Amino acid sequence: QVQLVESGGVLVQPRGSLILSCAFSRSIFSINVMGWYLQAPGKEREMVATVTTDGRTNYADPVKGRATISIGTAKNTVYLQMNSLRPDDTAVYYCNGAKWTGTGWSDYWGQGTRATVSS
Repeated sequence: QVQLVESGGVLVQPRGSLILSCAFSRSIFSINVMGWYLQAPGKEREMVATVTTDGRTNYADPVKGRATISIGTAKNTVYLQMNSLRPDDTAVYYCNGAKWTGTGWSDYWGQGTRATVSS
């Protein structure tokens, strides 16, 4: 079982930056795709960014040019850096790890970390 623990959620002013961290309980090489998702108040969870273990990244349109997802050198942490934050970035951010089992995907989720963008 893979466990994920997020950290880094803060109160930040508009146009500021934040870095979210997600620690995996074991090496991420058992995982195929890592990602960050957000859930804004009253809305469904949606993808922010994903990265594969070989480094391919994908970003949601609202964060393109403002977000960077990366894998830590210890290979057990995934980061999300976001710049030029806007109030509509306010959400609970969840880390996800997805593993292909051969017959389907197994998803692992963290408990979420809240980021609030407000002056």
